[in-house]
Amino acid sequence: MTQSTTHQRGTRGVVPVLAFAGIVVAVMQTLLVPVIKDLPTLLSTTPSNATWVMTATLLAGAVSTPIMGRLGDLYGKRRMLLTSLAVMVVGSLICGFTDDLVVMIVGRALQGFAMGAIPLGIGLMRDGLPREKLGSAMALMSSSIGVGGGLALPIAALTAQHADWHMLFFGAAGLGVISMLLTVLFVPESTVRAQGTFDVLGAIGLSAGLVLFLLPITKGSDWGWTSGMTLGLFGAAAVVLVLWGVMELRLKAPLVDLRTTARRPVLFTNLASIMVGVAFYAISLVLPQLLQLPASTGYGLDQSMVVAGLCVAPLGLTMMFTAPVYARLSAKYGPKVTLILGMLIIAIGYGAGLGLMSAAWQTIIIAVVVGAGIGLAYSSLPALIIGAVDPSETGAANGLNTLMRSIGTSVSSAVIGMVLANTADHVGGVAIPTMTGFRTSFLIATGAVALGLVFALFLPSARRSAKTQLRASSEEDANLRAATEALAGFHGRVLSPAGAPVARAKVTLIDRRGRQAGSALTDEGGRYALAVPGDGSYVLAATAAGHAPLASAAAHRGDESAVEVDLLLPGGSDVLA
Repeated sequence: MTQSTTHQRGTRGVVPVLAFAGIVVAVMQTLLVPVIKDLPTLLSTTPSNATWVMTATLLAGAVSTPIMGRLGDLYGKRRMLLTSLAVMVVGSLICGFTDDLVVMIVGRALQGFAMGAIPLGIGLMRDGLPREKLGSAMALMSSSIGVGGGLALPIAALTAQHADWHMLFFGAAGLGVISMLLTVLFVPESTVRAQGTFDVLGAIGLSAGLVLFLLPITKGSDWGWTSGMTLGLFGAAAVVLVLWGVMELRLKAPLVDLRTTARRPVLFTNLASIMVGVAFYAISLVLPQLLQLPASTGYGLDQSMVVAGLCVAPLGLTMMFTAPVYARLSAKYGPKVTLILGMLIIAIGYGAGLGLMSAAWQTIIIAVVVGAGIGLAYSSLPALIIGAVDPSETGAANGLNTLMRSIGTSVSSAVIGMVLANTADHVGGVAIPTMTGFRTSFLIATGAVALGLVFALFLPSARRSAKTQLRASSEEDANLRAATEALAGFHGRVLSPAGAPVARAKVTLIDRRGRQAGSALTDEGGRYALAVPGDGSYVLAATAAGHAPLASAAAHRGDESAVEVDLLLPGGSDVLA
């Protein structure tokens, strides 16, 4: 049965520590971007083989996010967060001590495994933070994937330019160790648990399907999009994922609850996430190349590797500073509106970018505007997911959403890489990207955002429905009192520590499988009424602003029409009953 968080202690420091962990693991995605063109020489291999050093991290990250999210729901989110970071540290050390291609690929895959830390951090925040702090905290955690990627570019470029490139990995290992120590010291474990066991076959099936799908996306340009290898892998991915879906639907405790995923709020949030992922990666691919191209091309900005990284860094910084802005906007208008606003700002940034590519300062403007939009969009996603799933499914649901963003960045890398390659000028056997390719890439990103806007418009207006509930009239209060007399279920009052009624508290009914069976808001007199889907044991969870949450066991028998259960909320610093 689902348990509730048993402590609220030590929340000071939780948000920055978890956000730091998210930034650290996101750094792994762009750590080698400044030296990517030199990898064939550094590893004594061909350019085609060298790309596996980047591909391995991407594939491992995509596979680990939903799996680690589910493991966190089952066995503890902090425990799985520490596991993710430990694997990343091991991978970083392996890379730091080798120049062998195969060993490097293994180490990079272990580094990518840590991407599951982001949905785990979001889950820990939901389980342990008071409601008034949750919006901005989740926004910062969700944006950390972009913040880390943006900040890594100038730092990695400076390191690679002035030191042995292996120092990049030793630095990553050091950051991982620091993150683990801070997590142990400041982040309490959540006791929210999902019921059931880990779906091993589901994990294997999903991993196989994702690898078969993402591999041709990342290598399609090298193999040829119409080659037998590419088409064969896409076909195999379709077969494996369909069979995996059929199996998941038949399990009582699946790795991914596909029925929940098919709900409109979850489905369209995930579809919009893919489009935001496409838009995010486009700017990371275009601006560094434009900045470093020589001025002799007629459009290159002739900047050093370090300066190029510094010009792109505002992308991540703006995303980080957008989190508190998102919290205010979301509290007033809801996460759906902030998602739409964020995507509109991204579209404006890319649209303006079509004419702002002639000076380094102009690229900074593009990075700031697009970063603000992506920050708002990324910040909205976990709130939309969390509002649509049961607390026991938070880790798995956010892991799947993070996976959707990774798929978006993978598609963006493949499509924009193909566009830049097909529009390049070949001078002395060297392919040089053209302004036509850069502008086409920006148009693709704009188109992806437009499609994401369409998906976002299909999301339900949760904020509107919440307002409708909060504005219950006195006549509705009277109806609620009358309903408790005949309703077959639970009714009672939610009270403060002093015994005063708590109005507009949320009471959630959780069944024996750990799933939400109903919810209600209390009226002005603190009263609630909840119908039960069937007889048996339940948990009544109550939450209200200014109070620690409460969980109380209750049972309903067939010979009872209604069971009265009063819920006494502890104070803001107390523990659960």
